[in-house]
Amino acid sequence: MKLQLVAVGTKMPDWVQTGFTEYLRRFPKDMPFELVEIPAGKRGKNADIKRILDKEGELMLAAAGKNRIVTLDIPGKPWDTPQLAHELERWKQDGRDVSLLIGGPEGLSPACKAAAEQSWSLSALTLPHPLVRVLVAESLY
Repeated sequence: MKLQLVAVGTKMPDWVQTGFTEYLRRFPKDMPFELVEIPAGKRGKNADIKRILDKEGELMLAAAGKNRIVTLDIPGKPWDTPQLAHELERWKQDGRDVSLLIGGPEGLSPACKAAAEQSWSLSALTLPHPLVRVLVAESLY
């Protein structure tokens, strides 16, 4: 099984790159983990947010391909460490690769939410999306 983190946003702050890379380095060799960055749509005063979300979602789903899709979303299911370990084991037994989706500033598109087999909530708090990358990498390694 291969894990893939599909996240909206490119040019992350150095601390995000450093933290993510540190946890990526610690991953077991038998569980490859990759990051796919989706460029965020341009947001401005008159931006069509629905269109931007739809485009970001389209790109995220294309990157995920036929993988199991798990969204990172506040209304998702909170997993403690033993529950996450159980989910990882289930995913391994399933045999498919897994794509974890992190949306942009407005979250995930309806298409991403509809395609998800599971939705995982890291916290009831709204977390900065760059921080979520680091938290997910740490939680999974």
